[in-house]
Amino acid sequence: MKEIDLVYRTMFAELDQRTFDAAFTSEFSPDGLFVKQKAKNLEFWYFQTEVDGKPFRKYVGPCSDEEINSRVAKFNELKNDLKSRRKLVSTLVRNAYLPSPERFTGDVVAALSNVGLFRLRAVLVGTVAYQCYSGLLGVRLPSTVMQTGDADFAQFHSISAAVEDSLPPILEVLKKIDPTFRDVPHQSDGRLSTQFENSKKFKVEFLTPNTGSDDYSGRAAKMPALGGASAQPLRFLDFLIQDPVRTVMLHKSGVPVVVPAPERYAVHKLIVSSRRRNDASGYTKREKDTTQAVSLFEALVQTRRHGDLGMVFAEAWNRGPSWREGITVGLSYVDEDKRGLMEDGLRQGLIEIGEAPEDFGLTGGLPKP
Repeated sequence: MKEIDLVYRTMFAELDQRTFDAAFTSEFSPDGLFVKQKAKNLEFWYFQTEVDGKPFRKYVGPCSDEEINSRVAKFNELKNDLKSRRKLVSTLVRNAYLPSPERFTGDVVAALSNVGLFRLRAVLVGTVAYQCYSGLLGVRLPSTVMQTGDADFAQFHSISAAVEDSLPPILEVLKKIDPTFRDVPHQSDGRLSTQFENSKKFKVEFLTPNTGSDDYSGRAAKMPALGGASAQPLRFLDFLIQDPVRTVMLHKSGVPVVVPAPERYAVHKLIVSSRRRNDASGYTKREKDTTQAVSLFEALVQTRRHGDLGMVFAEAWNRGPSWREGITVGLSYVDEDKRGLMEDGLRQGLIEIGEAPEDFGLTGGLPKP
């Protein structure tokens, strides 16, 4: 797996920073001001302005986030350098061969980013998130598993209920991109929608973790912050979107996004591959899952992030028998030579964090759940 030249890694880091700065500037009008608000002994930043002559506050983030504090302090100094960032994106795609999303997909993610989806702590998941890892990790990931016809976003229900803010109506946002978008009534309650689809069958779906009873798996969860959208509860999703990371999608002038930590994405893909059905569609998705997992394992090992991999692997393994079974079955789907590389990386990562590999079944051959 080829690493990206240092000059391009530096360029990507600069674009990431400038894109975040520009998004912060454009989202908050200079006519407003930042104020602190306390809730449950924690302080949060809100942006206050006037709408129709009345005070209006919008959630920004926790005061404990030093990066947000820095942006607040420099708010009046930040400039929007749209044209310059477009050149950076073009260079990274054309010369460094970094992946960019299909244009329509990029437009959808950009529109939702612009109205504050990631500010409200949602996370881009699925293959569109995978496309963002090459620049983040500084390696060229295989492009054969980057094609998709949908965009998936996830948010913890507790966060959606706590931020006391909401996006504009999701359907209205999507219709500005393509007027054929419609909401898809959920099978459990036709009044709720977790998916939106256009005439070409491109889907936008919202997800939320299910850590409770299996009864919730078939129900749509109401999400106060998602502009009228509900979310589909899924098992194992809480593990995936815990401690996400910020990066930039290489679309137009750069789109600031939040994605799962790559090590969590890799382990999660092993687990979900074990849950795929054994029909043709399930087999295809399983192949995609394992290929993405293998690629990220290789990238993390190559970039010397064994410890990060060991930490999340140990966390997943210790969550219980169903998690251990998912990991073990997922690894069994991987070709033997690739599986050996993955297991070697896990052993080294576990040793780095002070854990004994044999405690996690890594004694040679497939781990025992």
